Amino acid sequence: MKPNTTKIINYELIASEFDWKISEEKTIKAWGFNNSIPGPALKANKGDTLAIKVKNNLDEPTVVHWHGIRLPSSMDGTDDVQRTIQPGGEFEYRFVVPDAGTFWYHSHQNETVQMERGMYGALIVEEDSNIVTDAERVFMIDDMKLNASNEFKEGNFFQRWFERHDGRQGDTLLINGKENSVIEMSAGQTERWRFINASSAKYFRLHLSGKQFKIIATDGGLLERSIDASEVLLVPGERVEIVVGSFKEGDAFNVESLPYNRMSTIKPKHDVYATVRIGATQPTKAFIPEHFRDIESLAIQDATVTREVKFSVDPSLKHGIDFHVNGDVHTADKPVYVGELQVWEVSNTSLMDHPFHLHGFFFQVIEENGKMPAYKAWKDTVNIKPRSKVKIAWMPDNRPGMWMYHCHILEHHEAGMMAHFEIIDRAKGPMQHHHHHHLCENVPIKSPGL
Repeated sequence: MKPNTTKIINYELIASEFDWKISEEKTIKAWGFNNSIPGPALKANKGDTLAIKVKNNLDEPTVVHWHGIRLPSSMDGTDDVQRTIQPGGEFEYRFVVPDAGTFWYHSHQNETVQMERGMYGALIVEEDSNIVTDAERVFMIDDMKLNASNEFKEGNFFQRWFERHDGRQGDTLLINGKENSVIEMSAGQTERWRFINASSAKYFRLHLSGKQFKIIATDGGLLERSIDASEVLLVPGERVEIVVGSFKEGDAFNVESLPYNRMSTIKPKHDVYATVRIGATQPTKAFIPEHFRDIESLAIQDATVTREVKFSVDPSLKHGIDFHVNGDVHTADKPVYVGELQVWEVSNTSLMDHPFHLHGFFFQVIEENGKMPAYKAWKDTVNIKPRSKVKIAWMPDNRPGMWMYHCHILEHHEAGMMAHFEIIDRAKGPMQHHHHHHLCENVPIKSPGL
């Protein structure tokens, strides 16, 4: 791809309700994009412009968030930065994809309902690297909580209380919208598998019946070199890319999640999502280089903290418990300034795990509970264990506007475990903006470059 060519790729996503077959026995009333769960996989090369027209045929408003994409604030797809897309309405999202990696898109409106019903899809941006594999696959992990007649379970008061507390987890386990899939792979070949955890609350501890694999990329694209592993934890919102193979003909193993105790009231289980069967041997062209790219460190481990962010779960008269950021719900956090390095200490004082997600920017984890991470990586989502502190470093580049961070357990986000903040260009000063996100409904937003 020549650096001076800008390619515009057009997509149309239509949000609607439709019948979706999870398996031969089960059909559900899904909500999703283009009559499919997941929605279509959007593909681009690094540097391309995506023009995505979203049409809303649901009976309620929606917006679409492009998880992990470093785009302009006005395109981030939250009700902080745009008017919601009303039933029958449409909106065109237009942005450059500046980074290669495994990203995804999902509803950012009434998510506990809309995402649970299927409003998500993959967004893959190809990199220019010398990694060669025989095939590539994208696996979107999800779970649904259905009742005996395969309808989404509403739950009584107590069930709803526990759901608010734990996040919604169900026993219908899906890979790419299907239960109990069988994945056919050729012996002797090596494949690249991209995993996206699209669950509301489920921690996915990826395991391939003990088979070894190589981790090659996280949320923000390639690592510096591959990491040998036999398991890797993916929290809601997180992505990982692995290289698998080669295997012997006749081999079989599971794509499964080992039990992970995220300290909720839900008992951790060993879950099988799919079966892999290895067929006849095929020639391979695979090549996995020693070194993928350099990741420059943004800050040293003991860099001075510029902001403290505290996730807590506190007693509440109204709900029994509240989910707080810095002691408040839907917190308005202080602004940050373009070009000023951010070193945030994110602490979790609660007794349960919380996945922290920052919109629109990648960060590096520089310390967890006093220890440096095992390897350097670009992240936009990181697990914060109970009673622990994680130090992250990130750089607000020149994309001023309103942004947010939140817990990616959807029920916790909805219950208030989120904050918004403005990025300000010191030369220009703050944008005119209503800081309380519920007032944004009637503020027309001008979109750059449209």
